[in-house]
Amino acid sequence: MDSVDVVLLTKNSEKVLEKCLESVYQNVPVRQLIAVDGYSTDRTLDILDQFNEKYHNVKVVCDRGTRATARQKGIHQVKTEWFMFVDSDVVLCKNWHQKAINHIDKNVGAVWGIEVWSTIQNQTTLKMFLWITRKIFELRGGTHDTLVRTNLVEDIEIPKNLHVFEDAYIKDWITKKGYKMIACYDPYCVHYRPQNVWTLQGNINMIAEAVRFGSFR
Repeated sequence: MDSVDVVLLTKNSEKVLEKCLESVYQNVPVRQLIAVDGYSTDRTLDILDQFNEKYHNVKVVCDRGTRATARQKGIHQVKTEWFMFVDSDVVLCKNWHQKAINHIDKNVGAVWGIEVWSTIQNQTTLKMFLWITRKIFELRGGTHDTLVRTNLVEDIEIPKNLHVFEDAYIKDWITKKGYKMIACYDPYCVHYRPQNVWTLQGNINMIAEAVRFGSFR
């Protein structure tokens, strides 16, 4: 596979953005980094400028809408056969792209790498979290580190009001065209979350949100 465009949604992302971008450029053959920015007021745009000075392939597109409108704008900028969605608060594992393309065949429309929250240290908790996360993906999809076959979404029109569940709409769009979305444990990304996010109540809320979404589909 040749180089890929990378669509990155940002808004006041300075906390993890440098680590994120370093992992992208180290582990993905980037043709163009398409940053769709929600008019950041912190150092986000400065960091993007720094990476553009180094790699000369960063394009910034501004959007004041929802995650749906931001992803739509990003997709419209893609020029490669496959492209990648990356969240601005994740760090990709080593050899992310090479591991992802190992899962591709003619019936695969997208490859999703599981997320591992940076706050989880206990191995038992991690195993439970990974199982839950995989099940949630089966219900509603995910886009924090996802390789997508471009021609399947060139005609997509994501409802503009979907500030959440826009990832589910993309997943359904791809599968309704007869293609598979592969969910895998490797590649993966480390997702940087607040220290208090992984709690029993947070676990319950995650499941409830996914089930609620599934019941309305």
